[in-house]
Amino acid sequence: MAEEKNFKIKIICPDRVFYEGEAEMVEFTASEGDIGIYKNHIPLTTAIKPGVLTITDDQGGKKAAVHAGFVEVLGDSVTVLAEIAEWPDEIDVDRAQRAKERAEARLATKEEGIDVLRAEVALKKALVRIGLSGK
Repeated sequence: MAEEKNFKIKIICPDRVFYEGEAEMVEFTASEGDIGIYKNHIPLTTAIKPGVLTITDDQGGKKAAVHAGFVEVLGDSVTVLAEIAEWPDEIDVDRAQRAKERAEARLATKEEGIDVLRAEVALKKALVRIGLSGK
């Protein structure tokens, strides 16, 4: 008899349980780089960087923008605590485009006192949103 290959995944945001279900694999951008998780992965706790989180299940793949947080991986479950998670149809592309332009302008000015790291993170979040929306 074949072993069950799915595990439980739960994505929790401050304002809602974003997703709860089963997955065959989940991929996301961690502080160490891109990671793919299958059932029985070694236990792991890591920070998430802005990027696309992909959930692969029996119906195919679901993609969401995730902008910061933490992931806890146990043998048969993955829990994501995300600052923000958005499905592609929830993304306001015009707002993301404006945020991209503001961040690029901040980075281009090189003014004293500009929080470069904050502008870079804002730019990455905007690019993730725009890229995931497909527009």
